[in-house]
Amino acid sequence: MTVHEAAIPVPHAAHPEEANRPQMNRLGLWLFFLSETFLFAALASARFYLAGADRPEHLNQALGLGITSILLLSSFFAYRAEVAMAHGRRREFFKFILGTIFLGVLFAGGVAYEWATAEFSASEPYGTAFFTMTGLHASHVISGVAILALVTLHAAKGHFSPDSYWGVEAGIKYWHFVDVVWVFFYPILYLISI
Repeated sequence: MTVHEAAIPVPHAAHPEEANRPQMNRLGLWLFFLSETFLFAALASARFYLAGADRPEHLNQALGLGITSILLLSSFFAYRAEVAMAHGRRREFFKFILGTIFLGVLFAGGVAYEWATAEFSASEPYGTAFFTMTGLHASHVISGVAILALVTLHAAKGHFSPDSYWGVEAGIKYWHFVDVVWVFFYPILYLISI
């Protein structure tokens, strides 16, 4: 190797770790989801350990169904935002990602309203499970809103394109994960009863 060859920088993509970056990012995200699944599964099993299959008669079923519908709709909006970015439709991306953020905030507000109006306390077995499960889930929704807001800011600065939008994909995968958790939490908290 000559002195001139040593001075030529190696292209970024020539490094093997850079070539594997997308796969490593995806693997890391899925391992994170796996660890979170254990946490949420522990909470779900604790609900049955603490309160059995009982639930209060005066649980606000309409509100539970309403916030569940909001969260499911937000997942559709998130999907549409990712598809829009993948196809370079930036205006459509912003419309759907902002809709997702709005619905996430609405969901968190619904949970806060339910906490304020619940006719059971955290000292009761069901109440302990309910407030813990909904509280931890709502904190994940709030963190998801923050992640999507950050993704939106980066997109507004032109950081993503149809060829490179990992940040969008990762943020929306996290959003879908949080929604799937609620799909299990909703019947466990609102529907199951002896």
